[in-house]
Amino acid sequence: MAAANIFRSAFGGLLRRSTTYRTSVTCRLSTVALQQKFSTIKAAVKIYKSQALQNGVPQSHRYSTGVQSKLSVQEIEERVLKVCKAYDKLSASQLTVDSHFMNDLGLDSLDHVEVIMAMEDEFGFEIPDGDAERLVRPKDIVQYIADKEDIYE
Repeated sequence: MAAANIFRSAFGGLLRRSTTYRTSVTCRLSTVALQQKFSTIKAAVKIYKSQALQNGVPQSHRYSTGVQSKLSVQEIEERVLKVCKAYDKLSASQLTVDSHFMNDLGLDSLDHVEVIMAMEDEFGFEIPDGDAERLVRPKDIVQYIADKEDIYE
């Protein structure tokens, strides 16, 4: 809802202007005007995120914005295993940090993608497809997240 309001406030006037000119002259925006609008949106999104953090965004999503102190490798491992255990096609009894998703746990490639998407939701950043293909064990995911967040032990 707030994102829609931000979009309307940033582009509303531009959209109205472009639809009112029905003549042969088209209303075009310069690159500078578009850059100004996008910087306005970026600033509004930053304000919205900071307000959301103050108003109770779940603690698990706070660390990626710099509000929470750095996680330890142990905390990352616990969260990765928690997400894996929550996935309905994984057996919690067979799951270990060293379990291979396909060979040991019997997941197919679509299931693997779903697990990676769940990790993205949990940790609040996107994992590129090229990197996701190499994350075939929970320990690989833990190491990837630790590297991404500059956590070394």
